[in-house]
Amino acid sequence: MSFRQRTHTCGELRAEHVGETVTLNGWCHRIRDLGGLFFVDLRDRTGICQLNCDVNAIVGLEKLRSEFVVAVTGKVAKRTPEAVNTKIPTGEIELIVEELAVLNECDVLPFPVSDEEQMDKVSEELRIKYRYLDLRRPSMYQKLAVRAALVSGIRKYLDDRGFLEVETPIFTRSTPEGARDYLVPYRLEPGKFYALPQSPQQYKQLLMVGGIDRYYQIAKCFRDEAQRADRQPEFTQLDLEMSFPVQEDILQLTEGLTCEVCNSVIEKFGLDFEPVGRFPRLTYDESMTKYATDKPDLRFDLEVFDITDIAKKSAFGVFQAIASSGGIVRGIRYPGGAELSRNQIGELETFAKEFGAKGLANIPVVGVNPLDAKGIAKFFSPEELAAILDRAGAKHNDLLLFVADVEESVLNVLGRLRNLIGERCGLRDPRKLVFCWILDFPLVFWDKENQRWEASHHPFTGPKSSDIEFLESDPGRVRAECYDVVCNGVEWASGSIRIHRPDIQSRVFNLLGIDEATQQARFGHILEAFRMGAPPHGGIAPGIDRLAMFLLGEDNIREVMAFPKIGGGYDPLMDTPSEIDQSQWDEIGLQLKKPIKE
Repeated sequence: MSFRQRTHTCGELRAEHVGETVTLNGWCHRIRDLGGLFFVDLRDRTGICQLNCDVNAIVGLEKLRSEFVVAVTGKVAKRTPEAVNTKIPTGEIELIVEELAVLNECDVLPFPVSDEEQMDKVSEELRIKYRYLDLRRPSMYQKLAVRAALVSGIRKYLDDRGFLEVETPIFTRSTPEGARDYLVPYRLEPGKFYALPQSPQQYKQLLMVGGIDRYYQIAKCFRDEAQRADRQPEFTQLDLEMSFPVQEDILQLTEGLTCEVCNSVIEKFGLDFEPVGRFPRLTYDESMTKYATDKPDLRFDLEVFDITDIAKKSAFGVFQAIASSGGIVRGIRYPGGAELSRNQIGELETFAKEFGAKGLANIPVVGVNPLDAKGIAKFFSPEELAAILDRAGAKHNDLLLFVADVEESVLNVLGRLRNLIGERCGLRDPRKLVFCWILDFPLVFWDKENQRWEASHHPFTGPKSSDIEFLESDPGRVRAECYDVVCNGVEWASGSIRIHRPDIQSRVFNLLGIDEATQQARFGHILEAFRMGAPPHGGIAPGIDRLAMFLLGEDNIREVMAFPKIGGGYDPLMDTPSEIDQSQWDEIGLQLKKPIKE
């Protein structure tokens, strides 16, 4: 049998096709030689169809191996009742093979494509080195299908609302956006470089100056930063910008898009999630006060509490000294934590110290009388202890955990500790996606190490009009017209109303320590554009990879990307980054030197 064009895919055959002669193409997923009975599960991207092969009529069956590529022609038949497989859509039928041709053989596999349960034993590096094999697994195909459906839904939603999809350049100039740029040498003038964009930020603002009004792009972005489970050196985001918006316009648009697209994909693929609802809103200050983080997981309502005022007047010397010298004392409740062993409490203390805590004090709430609490409770008067228990919302058998230090350190530890408690107590429901808005960020933060102001988001974020007068006199009190979307404790999207006036943009640059000469050299083009009738504008940039990761219940962003990098940005499939020939060095006018150690 020579290659024949398929008439059907493996996953589409049903009982109504019984009696038809069809041709299928695909991979041998599983082979079962039962001595006189020979079955092959044939797989393509749509599913699996069982082939029933006559060992006496089909030549070469004994040579078939897993992942051989074959073409088969035969007649669709109904399975006997006892042979029906209710686990697959094609389980009522099988194909009685009349002709079979091997289109390509397969070497011994580095890991079993057909056995999903064995994949936990396969290293991630090996999977990515042979990603083309990994992608044959039905579970991996579904991940890419979910991702594709998200992008398709996003496009339709925005197209229906008058947005124009515009591509912006990949070769651009280096700009400060919080991470290192990837640089590309310019061959025609050695010593000059392009940069790969960390985002299309300036281009989309220039599109607004150009009157495009409503723009979006499924944009590739590049950041040379430390690799984590939720980050890659190259990633994809929805980039979106509008002219003449108020903040509420962008919040409503983003919320509506997220709910419609996510719920459509949940229904289409039968994902095990509750429908996505409207987004709660918190200011930055509220989020830090209640949850010790600007990325709160709102699947559970466990809040931190503050006892700085009580500690300042107490007889507990450690807390009293820190509270009196400008530090803070805050705590969190561990439901049922009083029953933890001494070793388990020690593990919590070790965890807290890993993130900068000097210690982790505790009060177990035990006994008939709450005031019989143990731990550091003995250092407080009955009135002070009663106030602490009240602020914590403490219940019998709870464990109260306390961190005392400068504010930044305390919040960093408690925010992480809250998530750990939520996980251990089963409060982080895996069937829920809870999105929320974080609003009214500070425009800038003080960088103690470098003794300068740093943009909390990026230098093009607009200050609130009511706070502009304090840009020079009191920058720390200036709030920004920016907003983040957080999902289950992970930042998903960030956006802002942008600066559109050159005078305000220059003042923000000055605040960030960018002198006028540098402003003109690096940002002269956008300052000039702002003098050409730039409209008020704003936008947002949600992450496509992270949204797919949320919906698929994955903790690692590499699981939802077709060809990801592993640690350090290394690609084992292409064995890159790699060295280049000396002729290429000469052509771009560069030579290799030992890197400067940081």
